[in-house]
This record gives sequence, structure tokens and C-alpha cells, in this order.
Amino acid sequence: MKKFLLSTALLLVLGLSFTSCRDTKKAEDAEAAVEAAAEKAEEAVEAAADKAEEAVDAATEAAGEAVDKAVDAAGETVDKAVDAAGETVDKAADAVKDKIKKEAGH
Repeated sequence: MKKFLLSTALLLVLGLSFTSCRDTKKAEDAEAAVEAAAEKAEEAVEAAADKAEEAVDAATEAAGEAVDKAVDAAGETVDKAVDAAGETVDKAADAVKDKIKKEAGH
């Protein structure tokens, strides 16, 4: 009877030790899988942040170019308006001179 109890206890201890070793192996595998998933998620977040930064940079550059073009166009319009105003003043001055000549000639 004593041998039977000791044998049973020995079998239980051996069974538990193999079971517990197997569980820790699964836990280690699960932990490694979680770490790998976390690393992939971190890489994905970093990649998304990089893409967002590139998009902001491109939008800023495009806006700057649009402002530059608008400034250039406004400058050209002002130059044309100044030229047109100068021509109108010249024509008015010529008309006044012609009118004065006509009046002085009569």
C-alpha cells in the first residue's frame, strides 16, 4: 500500500511538471506573438505618421506656390492698370494740348 501511494504521488508530480512546462511554453509563444504584433502596430503607426507629415509638407508647398502665383498675377494686373492709366493720362494731355492749339489758332 505504501508503494502504491508513493508511486501515485510520483506519477502526479511528474504529470504536473510536464503539464506546467508545456503551459509556460505556450505562454512564452503567446507573449512573443503579442510582442511581434505590438511591434508591427508601432511600425504601422510610424509609417502612417510619416505619410501624414509628407502630405502636410506637400500641401504647404502647394499652398505656397499658389500664393506666389497669385502675387505674381496681382503684380502683373497692377502693372497693366498703371500702364493703362498712364496711357489714358497721356491721351488726355494730348487732347488738352490739341484743344489749346485749336483755341490759340483761332
